[in-house]
Amino acid sequence: MRKICACLLFVAVLAGCGQAWNDPYPASDAGRNILYTAFTDRPKHLDPAQSYTEDEITFTAQIYEPPLQYHYLKRPYELIPATLEAVPQPRYVDAEGRALPTDAPVERIAESIYELKLQPGIRYQPHPAFALDAAGQPRYLGPGIADGRRSVADFPETGTRELTADDYIYQIKRLAHPRLHSPIYGMMADKIVGLKELGDTLRAAAKDLPADAWLDLDAYPLSGIERIDAHTWRIRIKGKYPQFLYWLAMPFFAPVPREADRFFAQPGMVERNLTLDWWPIGTGPFMLAENDPNRRMVLARNPNFHGQTYPCEGEPGDREAGLLDDCGKPLPFLDAAVFTREKEAIPYWNKFLQGYFDASGISSDSFDQAVRVNVGGDVALTEEMQEKGIRLLTSVKTSTFYMGFNMLDPVVGGLDAKASKLRQAISIAIDQEEFISIFSNGRGIAAQGPLPPGIFGFEAGEAGVNKIVYDWNDGKPRRKAVEVAKQLVAEAGYPNGRAEKTGEPLVLYLDTTGGGMGEKSRLDWLTRQFAKIDAQLVVRSTDFNRFQDKLRKGNVQLYYLGWNADYPDPENFFFLLHGEEARVGRGGENSSNYANPEFDRLFRQMKNMDNTPARLEIIRRMNGILQHDAPWVFGLHPKSYTLGHRWLKNRKPNDVGNNILKYQRIDAADRTVARRAWNKPVVWPLGVGLLVLLAAFVPAVIGYRRRERRAAMR
Repeated sequence: MRKICACLLFVAVLAGCGQAWNDPYPASDAGRNILYTAFTDRPKHLDPAQSYTEDEITFTAQIYEPPLQYHYLKRPYELIPATLEAVPQPRYVDAEGRALPTDAPVERIAESIYELKLQPGIRYQPHPAFALDAAGQPRYLGPGIADGRRSVADFPETGTRELTADDYIYQIKRLAHPRLHSPIYGMMADKIVGLKELGDTLRAAAKDLPADAWLDLDAYPLSGIERIDAHTWRIRIKGKYPQFLYWLAMPFFAPVPREADRFFAQPGMVERNLTLDWWPIGTGPFMLAENDPNRRMVLARNPNFHGQTYPCEGEPGDREAGLLDDCGKPLPFLDAAVFTREKEAIPYWNKFLQGYFDASGISSDSFDQAVRVNVGGDVALTEEMQEKGIRLLTSVKTSTFYMGFNMLDPVVGGLDAKASKLRQAISIAIDQEEFISIFSNGRGIAAQGPLPPGIFGFEAGEAGVNKIVYDWNDGKPRRKAVEVAKQLVAEAGYPNGRAEKTGEPLVLYLDTTGGGMGEKSRLDWLTRQFAKIDAQLVVRSTDFNRFQDKLRKGNVQLYYLGWNADYPDPENFFFLLHGEEARVGRGGENSSNYANPEFDRLFRQMKNMDNTPARLEIIRRMNGILQHDAPWVFGLHPKSYTLGHRWLKNRKPNDVGNNILKYQRIDAADRTVARRAWNKPVVWPLGVGLLVLLAAFVPAVIGYRRRERRAAMR
């Protein structure tokens, strides 16, 4: 009977304790200002010279501080200082070094010079690379330092120091390091004066060193970078390149101290994952406290973070949404952010509904449970979500997905009238609105050109509609009828889907990497779209490497690709169709190998302009050319749907600025109450089980006692 009473007592305690019975986090974390979220793909690189993917910048953007950042609330996106005193404005010089006015013709500008000045007093996170001994020398340099250590936490002593201009200069040199293979080295070598020459020098020097030897970059000058003083440096850029400011907001240009590079280059460090690629070091609001990329990543507040405050300005609607309530308060609000790896969508979703993740995306499996689409296409949360106080945050991502035509192909390529009409017909026939509804749960908008919303030059409404594909009726774009597309196919030389001269059927080939859930359904749907204009679509599936090789060689006819903005400027999308960026022969990003002399002329004129009405007019002309030539079937700009619990404050979608955790805040008390309410243990089955046990146990005890008494009486 004592055991049964103990079980009943356990149930009573479980039902009334402060922490929910199924809480996956330590009791010591209860009530703390910790954000809990998940990640699906493990980050491969945390070194700012190498990292270039979304799953990596989730972490690097919170740790490193490049010179500039984006305003958290304002749209269109606006650059503001991060560690600098002000956003630098370039000054221009000609080939003889003479100063030029700001409105000088682009062809006269030989160099743009950016002078960057740091805010004083910014300090690095505590780190063993800065630890000094009694003599003022690095404590952790020398033989056997790595022995027995697996984490930076295994070095008991840490130190810090002030951020300097030298740290930014050192990182720019690291872009040219031959062993780091920075993905932007080639691009920056064409922009930063002397970077290519530095890369050549470092490659030659590395050949004479052991594979694991440290290459001291301070020993190698970079002609395009000039140190003015401890807080000031200049960068010389070839020609005029206003987009360089956007690069200064990316982790590639975040500071890396020489001490950290030297510390991690010691023997035995790489074998124990003691590298900058595993343990980043920065001046940002957070530092990496735990790195287990197959299970859990933890960001902890950097105690040395300098005095940034929450913004007091935003865009219309931000104040009403409560996004200005924390105006002027010091950042960050969070004590930590815990990222748990969830490979499957259903467990991720269930933990969100239980309150154990503070935010979540919406997978296709859980879409109907979370969201309902009303008549007219408006999206609203289901009653279940509303009852929990969950909020829906939506935004159109600065991304474009498209089907490309290989303009070198004899059937679909070329700029002549017939080929253009064939591409226009396919653009009309593929019903993007239907695709978005069926395969994306309505999460996207049909593209009218390469530019997504949020990028200068994108125009909504009648001004931005693709008049080749749509008519404007009753204040909305209406896709042209299939009959219009079939007429264009006939004018292209394929009446009823047959070649005029040979009678051969019109057969078109789509190369794709294939695979994935739902891929067959999408391809079947696409085949039916082509059939509407009497064209036969043949799908050729291959692996990713083979697909890339076919693009490089021009051995494709149709293909699918997408592009996410590196920075919010139209140049970052239009360059995908610039003739000099052709994939074949030039190795560029123009996989369609599109080359229209007038478009290229306008691109060269537009790319270095400020965002003025004159630039907008050029963009309109460029869009008109692309809509007529149709080198792409303009697909869609995806919509991001994110759910956030009511206790998660100051969350706003941001597709370009990634250092967003410092602005977010948790109402931990509200979260605790909700978790307890949503995770009450279901005790009645246990009670029924105990009654069953009692029903069996009590008679057995009584019978046992009777037998004992009878035996005693004998």
